[in-house]
Amino acid sequence: MARAARKAAAAAPLSPPRTFSSPSSAGPLTLARRLLARGAEASLSGTPRELARGCVLASWVKAHGFHDARRAFDGTPATSLPQWTAIISGCARGGRHAEGLRAFAEMLGGGGGGGTTAAPNAFVLAGVLRCCAGLGDVESGRRVHGWMLRAGVRQDVVLCNALLDMYAKCGHHGRARRAFGAMFDKDAVSWNIVVSACLQGGDVPGAVRLFDESPLRDTSSWNTIISGLMRNGCASEALERLQRMVRAGVVFNNYTYSTAFALAGMLSLLDLGRQLHGRVVIASLEDDAFVCCSLMDMYCKCGEMEAALSIFDRWSRFTGDVKFAWSTMVAGYVQNGREEEALMFFRRMLREGVPAEQFILTSVAAACGNAGMVEQGRQVHGFVEKLGHRFDAPLASAMVDMYSKCGSLEDACRIFDRAHAKNVALWTTMLSSYASYGQGRMAIEIFDRMKAEKIAPNEITLVAVLSACSHGGLVSEGNHYFKLMQEEYGIIPGTEHYNCMVDLYGRAGLLDKAKNFIEENNISHEAIVWKTLLSACRIHKHMEYAKLASEKLVQLEQCDDGSYVLMSNMYATNNKWLDTFKLRSSMRERKVRKQPGQSWIYLKNAVHTFVAGDVLHPRSVDIYAYLEKLMVRLKEMGYTSRTDLVVHDIEEEQRETSLKFHSEKLAIAFGIISTPIGTPLRIFKNLRVCEDCHEAIKFMSRATDREIVVRDMYRFHHFKDGSCSCEDFW
Repeated sequence: MARAARKAAAAAPLSPPRTFSSPSSAGPLTLARRLLARGAEASLSGTPRELARGCVLASWVKAHGFHDARRAFDGTPATSLPQWTAIISGCARGGRHAEGLRAFAEMLGGGGGGGTTAAPNAFVLAGVLRCCAGLGDVESGRRVHGWMLRAGVRQDVVLCNALLDMYAKCGHHGRARRAFGAMFDKDAVSWNIVVSACLQGGDVPGAVRLFDESPLRDTSSWNTIISGLMRNGCASEALERLQRMVRAGVVFNNYTYSTAFALAGMLSLLDLGRQLHGRVVIASLEDDAFVCCSLMDMYCKCGEMEAALSIFDRWSRFTGDVKFAWSTMVAGYVQNGREEEALMFFRRMLREGVPAEQFILTSVAAACGNAGMVEQGRQVHGFVEKLGHRFDAPLASAMVDMYSKCGSLEDACRIFDRAHAKNVALWTTMLSSYASYGQGRMAIEIFDRMKAEKIAPNEITLVAVLSACSHGGLVSEGNHYFKLMQEEYGIIPGTEHYNCMVDLYGRAGLLDKAKNFIEENNISHEAIVWKTLLSACRIHKHMEYAKLASEKLVQLEQCDDGSYVLMSNMYATNNKWLDTFKLRSSMRERKVRKQPGQSWIYLKNAVHTFVAGDVLHPRSVDIYAYLEKLMVRLKEMGYTSRTDLVVHDIEEEQRETSLKFHSEKLAIAFGIISTPIGTPLRIFKNLRVCEDCHEAIKFMSRATDREIVVRDMYRFHHFKDGSCSCEDFW
């Protein structure tokens, strides 16, 4: 029959060339309609007319796009099943899922040129299910599934896989499992879809069991289980599966290498990453964009920025489109705390004419925030506005975090309010910003607004809420939210949540409650909670519990420099100089070094760093001269030095001098003499700001009529008109 068709086609007379090729005689749309109407009679004699029309329409979808194909389809005098199949399948492939469902409804209702109803076949139904999956429309998908069962449609493996995929992508993982169980024929795709559905639903044991049962494990199957285990926080299990995959001799593809590099980066396994790099070279996949970006990201996460840069430079010489590579490098510098290099790399990118996409600007904003570079952050904000980028959730989160970390909470709030679609990450970022400024009530208000918007909080959100309650002294509210996270949201408390509660009680002076909380919740093995209790003991001068906490830290071998210094300072504050001497001797024996306190300020794109008693700055003479005068004025206004905080057994006058030249005071003095009157100052410190400096800066803000924002390792202090945003509770 096929031979007869070919003979007939060969013998058929050719239409005049001008009929098909001359633009003046007929446009492309008219031509398509003629072909559809004739059923390609001239050149496809002997072929079923409906099938010919479907072939023409399918070709038109691929060559000219959906819109032209649909217009040609609408202009035909009669429509048939192959034509409907071409249109609906084209919608599914082209991402026009809503139009695909509308076409299916027209098909069932007798729409189209001929007005006759065409019964959908497996190809149409598979396309419709893909449209449902694309829209996340499980109800429509269920109706299609029900119609299939009632109509007795023969469900081949392709159609069944489309059904599985629809349920999985719509989040109905249980239905996907049941549909999988009802299948007679299963291929590797079927097993991969159901394993992926289990992993998406958090059923890791179920996914592993199905994977092990599968008789059809191909490369995609291994990729699915390894990447799914990683997404579910089971990195060690993913590594074990990767090793089994190698032993089984399964061939890696580019996705396998990309996943393996991500795993090596996640676990900081540099040796594994290098071995994989060697295999990539042997497999000649070094120039694959997917693999190369993952390779660079692995080196970035392992702290090997020079290796990542070498790969970038080699790849960029041979490849034109490297936007994602630029983003990977900028993010890598940020992750490794090399913010200034991240900004330099960003400037290099702009010089080379690479467009500043949103994902790159997100990383650059993070760099500015981590380094506290507010002026550079404002330039990034200007880029966003100039390029017309929308403030989507990731970019808005980065900008809110940047402004917050740079000491400009008002700008952070404005960005938050402008964001188009607020997801849980953006709400959490705004909530954390208020928490870090000690504005517990505002943080709770944000949380209430988030709940009103039907956004479910996650574990990180609750850490931010509890931290806000802790820094704001909101004990009853903290208790409420700690219960709420378990009873209403089903979130199991982690170490960070427990530590927030210890901090909540400790800051409020409820040290008995803090100690009992540690014991009642069986978290005595967590060093962080004892460090938090020790810090609270210093604030409230509770020597008994301080000794208990330090003993626990020694037992856990987690007594770091900060813990030793806290205990030493407590002894010194209580004039127990012998105990102070013994403790510092113990530090020397254990080779524990105290981290030196540093403060810095950014002015005119330069970083100016100070330590206590610093005389290395070029303007040291001017700084000390101004600070001497300023301290005299502060005393006239009522400031008194907290000499009891000096941890050395020296005379009172020496103690006062020691306090006078702390690093944050030097940074502020330099900022005042280097900027116009009234300019806000933003100071950064690597340790907790001391109580004497906190008191002095309140007076400085009133004496100089300036806003002074100090960001220490725990929070922000916004000084204005003689008061601090923390209300002296920090």
